[in-house]
Amino acid sequence: MPANNPGGEKSIEVSVVIPCLNEVNSVGICVQKALQAFRDAGLRGEVVVADNGSTDGSVEAVRARGGRVVEVPERGYGSALRAGIRTAQGAFIVMGDADDSYDFSEVPRFVEAWRRGFDVVMGNRFRGEIKPGAMPWHHKYFGNPVLTALLNLFFHAGIGDSHCGMRGFTRAIFDRMDLRCTGMEFASEFIIKAAQLGARITEIPIILWPDKRGRPPHLRSFRDGWRHLRFMLLYAPNWLFLLPGGMLLVLGLFLTFWLLPGPRTIRPGVVLDIHTMIFGVIFTLLGAQIISVGFFAKVFSYAERFDRRQISLKRALRRVTLEHGLLLGGLLFLAGLAGSGYVAWQWAGSGFGPLHEVRQVLFWSMWLFLGVQIVFSSFLLSMLGISRGTYIGDYERSGER
Repeated sequence: MPANNPGGEKSIEVSVVIPCLNEVNSVGICVQKALQAFRDAGLRGEVVVADNGSTDGSVEAVRARGGRVVEVPERGYGSALRAGIRTAQGAFIVMGDADDSYDFSEVPRFVEAWRRGFDVVMGNRFRGEIKPGAMPWHHKYFGNPVLTALLNLFFHAGIGDSHCGMRGFTRAIFDRMDLRCTGMEFASEFIIKAAQLGARITEIPIILWPDKRGRPPHLRSFRDGWRHLRFMLLYAPNWLFLLPGGMLLVLGLFLTFWLLPGPRTIRPGVVLDIHTMIFGVIFTLLGAQIISVGFFAKVFSYAERFDRRQISLKRALRRVTLEHGLLLGGLLFLAGLAGSGYVAWQWAGSGFGPLHEVRQVLFWSMWLFLGVQIVFSSFLLSMLGISRGTYIGDYERSGER
């Protein structure tokens, strides 16, 4: 009977996948705990260790304890996990770190939640227990709570500990995720895509123990924290582009229209005048530019299947054509051109003396520039759609229904 498959001839139902890079002090313990958990619970399981180039004897330790080693030449936490999971044979997979900070004796609890019908079973260290010395204070009170809150805000995942390294999931849901990250941000990508796919997710309390690695951790707090945050922002164009761009646009238009008739007195001695109106025009143009970039990002993410929930965008792409953008941009451009031309005509009539209609110049120039921006942005959006097979506004002609 193979040591890595308690139950022998029957097919494997649960795989434990452990990424490893120079963890000789602890990886054997993890393998042993997982195999013992299989035996105690009567599970048919295997332990797969995805080795990322260990040179300290970790591979030999794994094999001596009955684990299966998968050599992964591409460095990175995500690379190791993706390779290990691809070779795993179980219908349900539990992943965890090789430093013995997670207790693989808990695997049957993850399996139990899977059998209740959940696609993803997350460990939650905050609902369980974090042993003294197991987690740095800035991770416990700042890093993890902030990143988890942002992930829930952006993607409505409803997770209490989004960066817990011990989690279980079905082979079917993993195959649908199309995970691409090679580094630590794999953990965020996993949750984001699980939420986007509408996976049934639950959490179980677990204990985080001090690790037994005997060396500095691979994790770099600020570098890897930034990588998680950067990844979440790149996957959330509404929050990264459209919201701040929309706020700038609204603020700019408010200031422009408010100051168009003349100076405004806020309180005695504080007057907002033409210089503030200039900022209003700048805010308007900047906000429109950021919104345009946000639309580019949304079309790109839709075409590349980054975001699988953009039904509203898909409906919009069926209705909005390049010609719509050209028409809107053209009308704004012509209005701005006409208004600027009228101001120039009046200025010429005065012999090109002092220009007193600066507010009018700012106002009409703003619309002229906005029109030009919308025209060229429309062309670029259409090019993005055509080059990536979405054919914005051409669904009927391309035969897609």
